[in-house]
Order: sequence, then C-alpha cells, then structure tokens
Amino acid sequence: MAAEVAGKALTPTEYIAEHLQNLNTLHAKQEAIVDFSVINLDTVFWSLMMGLVVVGFLLLAARRATAGVPGRFQALVEMLVEMVENQSKSIVHGDRSYIAPLALFVFCWIILLNTLDLVPVDWVHGINGLLGVFGNVHVPHHKLVPTTDLNGTLGLSMSVLVLMIFYSFKAKGVGGFVHELLSAPFGAKWYLAPFNLVLNIIEFIAKAVSLGMRLFGNMYAGELVFLLIALLGGIWHFGVDLSFLGFVGHVIAGSAWAIFHILVILLQAFIFMMLTLVYIGQAHSHH
Repeated sequence: MAAEVAGKALTPTEYIAEHLQNLNTLHAKQEAIVDFSVINLDTVFWSLMMGLVVVGFLLLAARRATAGVPGRFQALVEMLVEMVENQSKSIVHGDRSYIAPLALFVFCWIILLNTLDLVPVDWVHGINGLLGVFGNVHVPHHKLVPTTDLNGTLGLSMSVLVLMIFYSFKAKGVGGFVHELLSAPFGAKWYLAPFNLVLNIIEFIAKAVSLGMRLFGNMYAGELVFLLIALLGGIWHFGVDLSFLGFVGHVIAGSAWAIFHILVILLQAFIFMMLTLVYIGQAHSHH
C-alpha cells in the first residue's frame, strides 16, 4: 500500500508481502530472523487493546451479575466461566484460585486476537482513502492480527513457560523441583542427573515453542488464504479482465472461508487454553 501511494502498482507477490509486513520501529522490513531491538508496534498495540477489552468485558459481567434469572449477557459469561472451571478442575489438582481466572482471560483474549483476522485485509487501504480528504494523512502498512506474528504467539507461550516454572517451585518447593529435574525420568542415580536435567530443559522449551508455533501456524495460514482470496477479488487490478471470476472468488469464497475460519478462531483459542491448563497441571504433579 505504501508503494501504491507512491504511484507504483503492486504485483500479486508484492501485494502479499506488503500485507504481511509489520509496522515496527525500523520502519522497514526486518531482515534478521532474530532481532530483539525491533518492536512490532502493531502487534503490541492490538494485543494491549484486545486485552483491555477482555478486562472491561469481564469486569462489566462481574458488576452486572445478579442472583436472579440471568439475562443473555450474564448467561453467556456464566457458560464461559463454568466451561473453564470444569476444565481446570479436571486438569489442575491444587490451588486454582488464580489458574482458572487466568485460563478464562487467556481464552477470551486469544478469541479476540484471532477474530481480528475477519477484518478485511485491505482495511488500511480503505482508511487511507477516507483520510485522503484531510490532505496528506496516511496510515502505513499495518498488520492487524497479533497471532499471525510469531513474536506475539511466542510471547504468549513464553509467558506460559514462566508460569510453569513458577508453579513448579510453588507446588514442590525449590528442593523438590530441583530434585525432579535431576531424577526424572531416568531415575535418581547420580550419573543419570545430567541426562535428566538436559531432557527436562528440552521438554520445557519444546512445550513453550510448540504452543506458540501451533497458534501462529494456524492463524498465519488462515491470513494467507484471506490474502489469496483478496487477490481473486482484485485480479482485474493486475491486468486480467475476469471480473466475474473475481466477484465469485472474492465474495463467495471469501464468505465461505470467513464462516469456516470462525471455527478455527474458537478452536485455536480453546487449544491454547487447554494446553496452558495441562502444562500448569503438570507443574503441580509429582514424579
């Protein structure tokens, strides 16, 4: 879209690449695979915004809760709370006073983060068209969905890793947790301690990385499908006179994929919440 503003028409490849670029502190595409000096501003902004919306939603539900016959809003929240409470009760055997609310927040938060994927992919282009009436006002490329950014999903999963370690110390104590790291799974023999420690470290890291990669992979693939459908809807823009096919591809295929993607949004949020509970539950168990 920045290239279009400059008067240059985008090719299909450039179109997809432009939509997959984050608005970051470099103001350019990040070249290095790992660069902790770069902050993706759009991911941070929308993650915080959706988090605040979830907090406001849950606070509103708590304040409006009544002991009588619940309304639709209260019934919806009660269903969510009961579902999360039942899952946490069956998985985590210990103090759940903070774990169950955490799981509820994570579930609702990731649903909202994923739901941003249903916003049309060219929303920034449309906003720039509206802002054009005010002069030289322009929104740069902006990646809307935080869960299609690996930085965002790995940030979430690394937070779960921190919680796993925290509850391992809390449930087993320092001595108990260290003993478990050195004695499981091969046994408590002194010469097996290094192998036990290395395997446990790999297990912790693998859990965190796979948790973030799973969410990222599914949402990133869905975003790519939306971009390909958008290309079908705009193929005449790339010099092909197939307007009818573009309409079919954009409207019909786009609507069908958006409806199916709602299931993906809910399923990925549920899987992330369940694995968070499973990992924290494992932190409470003793070997």
